[in-house]
Amino acid sequence: MTSAGEGNGLEELSEMDQQILDFEAHAPKAIALKEKAIRAELDISPVRYHQRLNVIVELPAALAYNPVLVKRLLRKRGEREEIRRAAHGNPDEEH
Repeated sequence: MTSAGEGNGLEELSEMDQQILDFEAHAPKAIALKEKAIRAELDISPVRYHQRLNVIVELPAALAYNPVLVKRLLRKRGEREEIRRAAHGNPDEEH
């Protein structure tokens, strides 16, 4: 099916998963433009897009498909989590 799984028995990326990663790699930075493009190019809601993207980045197949993008997304997610913890007065949580 896809080359992402490489026959290793891990969950492979669906065509939609690949489209989401490809979209994210070139998505507009402005939120309103990005949401409009998500609807136009992928025909899904922005909420569904972000929900699925959060699942996809955890898949080894996603890392194999686009390692630079996935590592960047995971790093940004970690930074947001640190900001949230600090805002709630828990800067040392999980350290």
